[in-house]
Amino acid sequence: MKSNVQQTDKGILHAEAGRQKFSLMRYQPSEDLALFIEQYWVVRWDLRGQAPFRQVILSYPNVNIAFERESSGLFAGVYGVPKTTYTRLLQDEGIVFGVKFLPAGFYPFWNKPVSLLTGQTLSIHDAFGIEVTDMAKTMLQLEHGEIMVPLVEQFLRNLLPEPDEQVARINRIVQSAINNREILQVEDIVQEFSMNKRTLQRLFNRYVGVSPKWVIGRYRLQEAAELIEKGGLPNWSKLSQDLGYYDQAHFIKTFKAMIGKSPEEYVKSIENSSAKRNNNEP
Repeated sequence: MKSNVQQTDKGILHAEAGRQKFSLMRYQPSEDLALFIEQYWVVRWDLRGQAPFRQVILSYPNVNIAFERESSGLFAGVYGVPKTTYTRLLQDEGIVFGVKFLPAGFYPFWNKPVSLLTGQTLSIHDAFGIEVTDMAKTMLQLEHGEIMVPLVEQFLRNLLPEPDEQVARINRIVQSAINNREILQVEDIVQEFSMNKRTLQRLFNRYVGVSPKWVIGRYRLQEAAELIEKGGLPNWSKLSQDLGYYDQAHFIKTFKAMIGKSPEEYVKSIENSSAKRNNNEP
């Protein structure tokens, strides 16, 4: 089973500060689940004697299942795609084992429009009528993620759906939106995949939970945040055009609405965070 330490990633805002507070490991799914699952991930933290830490995430269009243990107790839940940024408060010590589904991978398990989950969190019991407390407790007491994965995969196999040809198709569309910088509008996807626009929108509502336009915009915002994280003050006008925004004002408005800060304010917040780390401030 392949694994790696994930030191940084698109979507994890203020990633450098986060690396000082938690560890993140990732694991690939078994072959029979690879059509549905992108990866498993394990986050651990030990902040005993330290101030709590808020990690802000600009999420991908993926549903996650998470098994969590922290000072407040144990929780197993299904997390729909967040509409804006997602903030997780880390305090004391804890661990989370997550299942990150491929963009269209959760629908066959759920068998309802994934848009019903968008911005929502359900317990696994409410989502599937299954009690997993004992399994989660046993799993989260294990030392290594490699040992946890088989327990979760058995749980998933018990729910394994029938093959659905739309899953691979939609995953390819989303991957194209990530890789192809020339895809800036929904019409670009329609043309590339020879699809009716309304059909595309209905499929995304059912399988992904958010619109094609949302997916394109989210990935472009993640690109912008990543460029800012890498340092330097970008040419905002050129960056706006490169990411497919009508003009610089439109880009700034969208960035601030999603992240809560204007691009320049976000640059300053990263610089301030870096200065505090260099001065060993909490």
